[in-house]
Amino acid sequence: MRPPTDLPRRRSKPANRGLLVVLGVVVFVLLLLLLSLRGIAGFYTDYLWFDELNLTSVWKGVLGAKVAMAIVFTAVFFVLMWVNLTIADLIAPRFRPSGPEEQVVERYHALVGPRAGLVRIGVSALFALIAGPGTAGQWNSWILFRNRVEFGTNDALFDRDIGFFVFQLPFLKFVTDWLFAALVIVLIVTAAAHYLNGGIRFQTPMQKVTSQVKIHLSVLLAVLALIKAVGYVLQRYELVYSSRGVVSGAGYTDVKAQLPALNLLIGISLIAAALFLINIFWRGWVLPVAAVSLWALVSVTAGAAIPALMQKFRVQPTESSKERPYIARNINATRTAFNLSETEVNDFGYRDDLTAADLAEDEDTIRNVRLWDPTILEADYKRLQEIRNFYQFNDVDVDRYGLSSSDRVTQVMVAARELNIAGIPSPSWENQHLVYTHGYGVVGSAANAVAPDGNPDLLVKDLPPTPENGPLTVDNNAIYFGEDLPGYAIVKTTRQEIDFTEANGTNHTSTYNGSGGVAMDSWVRRAALALRFGQPEPLISGFITSESKAIYNRDIDERVRKAAPFLKFDSDPYPVLFNERIHWIYDAYTTTSRYPYSQPADTSRVPAGSGLQSGFNYVRNSVKVVIDAYDGTMKFYVMDDSDPIVRAYAKAFPELFTDGATMDPGLREHVRYPEDLFRVQTNMYGLYHMTDPGEFYNKTDAWDFAQAPGAVGGAAAVAPGTPVGQSREPRIAPYYLQMRLPEEEKTSFLLFEPFVPLSRDDSRKDLTAFMVAKSDPEDYGKLKTYVMPRQRQIDGPALVNARINQEPDISREITLLGAPGSGSRVMLGNMLLIPIKQSLLYVQPLYVSSENTPLPQLKRVIVVYSDRVVMRDSLEQALTELFGDAPPTLEQSDPGSQPPATGTPPPDGSTAPPTGDTSRAQNLLTQAVDHYQAAETALKAGDLATYQRENNTARDLVNQANAALGASPPATTTVPPPPQPPA
Repeated sequence: MRPPTDLPRRRSKPANRGLLVVLGVVVFVLLLLLLSLRGIAGFYTDYLWFDELNLTSVWKGVLGAKVAMAIVFTAVFFVLMWVNLTIADLIAPRFRPSGPEEQVVERYHALVGPRAGLVRIGVSALFALIAGPGTAGQWNSWILFRNRVEFGTNDALFDRDIGFFVFQLPFLKFVTDWLFAALVIVLIVTAAAHYLNGGIRFQTPMQKVTSQVKIHLSVLLAVLALIKAVGYVLQRYELVYSSRGVVSGAGYTDVKAQLPALNLLIGISLIAAALFLINIFWRGWVLPVAAVSLWALVSVTAGAAIPALMQKFRVQPTESSKERPYIARNINATRTAFNLSETEVNDFGYRDDLTAADLAEDEDTIRNVRLWDPTILEADYKRLQEIRNFYQFNDVDVDRYGLSSSDRVTQVMVAARELNIAGIPSPSWENQHLVYTHGYGVVGSAANAVAPDGNPDLLVKDLPPTPENGPLTVDNNAIYFGEDLPGYAIVKTTRQEIDFTEANGTNHTSTYNGSGGVAMDSWVRRAALALRFGQPEPLISGFITSESKAIYNRDIDERVRKAAPFLKFDSDPYPVLFNERIHWIYDAYTTTSRYPYSQPADTSRVPAGSGLQSGFNYVRNSVKVVIDAYDGTMKFYVMDDSDPIVRAYAKAFPELFTDGATMDPGLREHVRYPEDLFRVQTNMYGLYHMTDPGEFYNKTDAWDFAQAPGAVGGAAAVAPGTPVGQSREPRIAPYYLQMRLPEEEKTSFLLFEPFVPLSRDDSRKDLTAFMVAKSDPEDYGKLKTYVMPRQRQIDGPALVNARINQEPDISREITLLGAPGSGSRVMLGNMLLIPIKQSLLYVQPLYVSSENTPLPQLKRVIVVYSDRVVMRDSLEQALTELFGDAPPTLEQSDPGSQPPATGTPPPDGSTAPPTGDTSRAQNLLTQAVDHYQAAETALKAGDLATYQRENNTARDLVNQANAALGASPPATTTVPPPPQPPA
């Protein structure tokens, strides 16, 4: 039925749909514009950041290299494609024979004909934009190629300077490979153009390829063959990185079979190029087919099959003999590339005759034995000294300072109290970016210092830092640049910045007065920064004035990587207090994977976040970066100008680098050998201390890092990764020591790593050697190895740990301290190996912490010497128990305290040298009474672990008192009997 005409008609929706489309387009355009503006803002503010640091030359240099690479290679590809497409159009036949293919071609010409020139440009531009811009990623190769220097050493196979392989070969190889791939694409597209133009016909009884097209394609094929020949020339040099043999570098098969095959393929490629050109005058395509077939045959037989057969049937049956000279090349190159060739090797004449006089002579070593593990100490610092939620300690670092007017240097643990953004109260934009802008001060304690309650004895603490003129205090405590510090801050505003808050809630404030930060003195800059940060407040906030500055990239890791993207950086920057300011020292490395014959680094033990995790076979710690924690200024000191790679970068960016000789001597005293580099070097040295190729091949004297003893209630700090030989147990990480090495006159600050023999099942745990790296300015970077005598077995850390566990008294006390229900948790610290003269001490601290409140306190120190194991309340007491006397340490104890010995007694069965001193005996008995009373109190409270410990202590004190009087233990004493546990 037809609807009445007077009814209202339903509205159509095309108009609404059109409006929605228009709105959608507008929104899309606005978003695109916003993204573009934000990208432009990021680009502009990056420039401002570099300009503020006076490093615009680096910004321009890196950006210029990227842009130049992209433009040049894009232009080259465009020209190659456009010229060949133009030639294809110019030589197109005027008459195209009819056939089934012609209909498609006719349609193409009808569509494209009038616009052929534009199509050529469009196709060329499209492919050029695909193939060209990606080459910007090779900017670093171009910078090194352009600023190359010589190494002054030639490779063992081609006798060319190492600099050719490091600086020139990578870029030449890239250009050759890119050109070959570009011409293959051009050849394919050109052939397609010839087909569309009628120069190539597959379904015709007449000539399938016109003579003009044949000439064109033959020339392109000839050029491809010539480029391939150049590629084979460069591939010859790549043999120095071969992994075919037992070690990296050209081996027997590479030299005797692969190298001749490549020489042959160079000749075949040149012959093929000649045949392609001769084909211009030859009817048909017989010559090109013959050239390609010959190339394929030689490539498969001479280039692949013959080398594989030679390796299988000639080399492997007598591999040690055939590969011997090439293993020698690898050993020499690897030792040089990892800076191991100058390692000083010493025999360690192990003896068991250490005396108290020897300890007194090595007093500085004893007073610097590290009793605080950084991971344990970090927990203490957090509980005792973070003070407010908006502070945090990210790390505890090891350094050394002079703590008195004498020349004595003390090993010190230091941590910076940095800003914790997540802990800012009322996290408004104002608080996060204007008020809470920085951390404040450091906390530090001597590595050997312990307070009477077992906590670290702090040299500097609290807020404001006290003591005000102590060795670790500075005038300017503000930390605007640090570790793990994302986001941005705006300073010099009308809002005061909080330095710290007192216990009563009083805020101490300040206004930034440093040179750091990008000026916000115009609306353009403020708008650009607002776009960069994705927040409008930098543009509209009334607290910001023309004097204000924006501080961004304030995380020091992000900061140094942005300033020098071509360097690799360590995983552990550390704070240094110098010249009344807090500074950060950051180790930077130059690396390459292109050092001939060198073995790629084993990086399995390198911590996460280290720049040394990527593949390389050459490394130098050539640069030390010093960052001012207040104003963010950075100085890149070149500490090793013998490194050719850093010389090349210094040639490219002279304004970035500073001569290391100009570093202030006071700052140089805090430079330390980097742990990440030492991990890599010791990992390599486990094999490459063997310089005889036969011994190296058989691995008869291969070493591995010493196994790390386990921990009770926690894990010891160990090196990450899988050890050499695929052994399963964790390994000891390198650790810093301030000590005197055997046969040396003074102490040195050094890194230390013990070795055991390599065994795949970890069955070998005896000590075979230890290696050290010195950090003192006069001997910086010197590596020394001490090798144990082969005629006797010396216990390594794991065997010493087993002996400790076998001591019933020690094992019992550790079990009681951490028994279920005791409320305590026991943690064993790192076991430290301390060489003194020609003897070895093992020291392991023991910490006790509440299960509910993790505040580890140092309660015992275990010392192992020769066949004796002793556990006492302090290192000094343990050494006194072992040797009768000991030099003073930095530990503090309760006045008159003399806890009992626990462990293996000396050969005469006494626990302390008899003195016959009546006053000392009385003092011991008084202490025994106190311990019995403490045991009774603990028993009433149901604390059986404390009861047992106090009871045993009291009994041992009674025995000591009797020994002091020179008498046998009496049947009865005046000391009250210990309380009995309930039935």
